[in-house]
Formats: sequence, structure tokens, C-alpha cells
Amino acid sequence: MMKLTGINQITLRVNDLREAEAFYIDILGLGLDHRVGANITYLRINSDLLVLVKAETPGTREARDIRVDHFGFRLPSNHEVDDAAAYLESKGVHLVTRPSNRREGRAFFVMDPDGNLVEFYSMRDSGIEKGHEGIDTSSPSASLPLSAPEDKPRRSRK
Repeated sequence: MMKLTGINQITLRVNDLREAEAFYIDILGLGLDHRVGANITYLRINSDLLVLVKAETPGTREARDIRVDHFGFRLPSNHEVDDAAAYLESKGVHLVTRPSNRREGRAFFVMDPDGNLVEFYSMRDSGIEKGHEGIDTSSPSASLPLSAPEDKPRRSRK
């Protein structure tokens, strides 16, 4: 059994990053934590993060499609992250990425049965590192397969 300690972040795909920042920062009062390039913004409320990611394809309000990129479960240590990956893999869960060091700690991604992207990670006591060699800053969505694994049919999200 894994020792989850919380949900730390929700990542949303947005059409216009600056418009979304204005809503969440100026209207709702979230604080700007940091930006990664021109396409990712981390907003913070206490220890919780809302991450805004520029959508690769535009969405419309009328489409009512799902715009959540992924959500993350926090684990107490880097060791627990590695153990969780091994545990989930032993249960037949598809690992989208292997555990790797990131700015906030160590992390990996899986897909749930409906194709939702779920992150498992540890958080450094010192928070997110600003710049460090060897840290993976790529988008988890870049690692997604173009189609679901062949062994299980996927249902439509509609």
C-alpha cells in the first residue's frame, strides 16, 4: 500500500495563459509561484499548486471537453516515489514516465483506466528549486502515447 499524503496540484489546460493568470491571480487572489518558459505558470495557495498549461489545441466553452491536464498525489519521500512506481507497475498500471528528478522532488506519471494522467511525486522541504542541472522540466503530456495501450479498449470522454 502507498502512503499518499495529499493532492498537491491540479494542472489545467488553458487557451490563453495570460487571461487565465489574470483570472486566478487578479480575481481569485492566487499567488504567482513561478513560470516555466512561455507556456506554464505555477500558482500557489499555501502548499497547494494550480498549474496553468497553454493548450496545444484550443478548446471552446461550448464543447464542454475536459480541460484538466493531470493531478498529483504527494508521497513522503523520493524512496516512496520509486516504491510506488514499482508497486503500480506490479499491478499492471501503465507508467507513462519512469520516476525522475524534477524541480519539486521526484515524480512519475501513470494513466488511470479512463486515460486521465495522474502524477505521484515527493516534495522537497525547501520547495521548488529555481534552476538545477539534471532536472526534468518537460511537460508530462509530451510523453503521452498517441493511442491507448492495445490490451484495453478506451471509452470516449463524451
